[in-house]
Amino acid sequence: MKTMTGILIAAAIAVQAQTPSPALLVLNKEEATLAIVDPESRKVVGRVPTGEGPHEIAVSDDGKLAFVSNYGSRTPGSTISVIDLTTQKELRRLDLGVLSRPHGIYFADGKLYFTAEVNKLIGRYDPAANQIDWLLGTGQNSTHMVMVSKDLNTIFTANIGSNSISLIERGSGPGAWNETVIPVGKGPEGLDLSPDGKQLWTAHSQDGGVSIIDLASKKVIATIDAKTKRSNRIKFTINGSRVLISDLTGGELVVLDVATRKEVKRIPLGKAPEGILIAPDGLRAYVAVSGDNNIAVIDLNLLDVLERFGTGTGPDGMAWAVRK
Repeated sequence: MKTMTGILIAAAIAVQAQTPSPALLVLNKEEATLAIVDPESRKVVGRVPTGEGPHEIAVSDDGKLAFVSNYGSRTPGSTISVIDLTTQKELRRLDLGVLSRPHGIYFADGKLYFTAEVNKLIGRYDPAANQIDWLLGTGQNSTHMVMVSKDLNTIFTANIGSNSISLIERGSGPGAWNETVIPVGKGPEGLDLSPDGKQLWTAHSQDGGVSIIDLASKKVIATIDAKTKRSNRIKFTINGSRVLISDLTGGELVVLDVATRKEVKRIPLGKAPEGILIAPDGLRAYVAVSGDNNIAVIDLNLLDVLERFGTGTGPDGMAWAVRK
């Protein structure tokens, strides 16, 4: 009887621990873990160790693998964790060798794009072949975040130390890429593409501003004074009507109207809000309040905090995993 009871309990625990779909993935920087969260119950159903100082996370198109940039802490990191979301285990820790401080990370068309901040470059990792198959220097200081356009023909990076955005377009020849360096405000860190693909917005971490770049002309067409103390991330809502900015030092989420480019609201969140993630249905935003060790759930209609839940110490980068 005890044996049967034990089997039933073990089976119940196994079912409880399964990775849901969609799953909310949260990196806890201070404890170097990936928390797998059931978005319905807000409960952590799995926890996977990563390298030191995990900052950003991306997920494969089929929702089976997660990739974590291990930025490091006092000692610069030089690895990327590859995590199986079904077994909730780290498959491998990719050693980047001389490439240091991997940070921005983006999955597109079966490949993982990442930045190596110290080396002023972006790289591409092929998980199927388990090898880095491409590197490209930006020539810009502190290349921090990276995004790739839907057609894979344009790569965007935020270069904090050079006060610039790099717009890197595929050339006509094999392996040819052309870079346009666009000057913006001081310390551009967060960046996001508008849903229509026509504009890129970047939040400056050092002067409280936001630059709006027209991608057709490759120029800044407007600068907004968002009055942030230290912008960390910027994110469009799914319908493209608003932009959210986490103010790490100010402890707020700043909401801007895209059409008028005016402030709509400032939502107090607590100590050091960082990563921002929009729910797939577009109704809620999740903000990692790193200094208070919680995730704040924001109602995007009411523009207010619905609830908070914990995932670990120092939450930051987040992503959705949807199995296909």
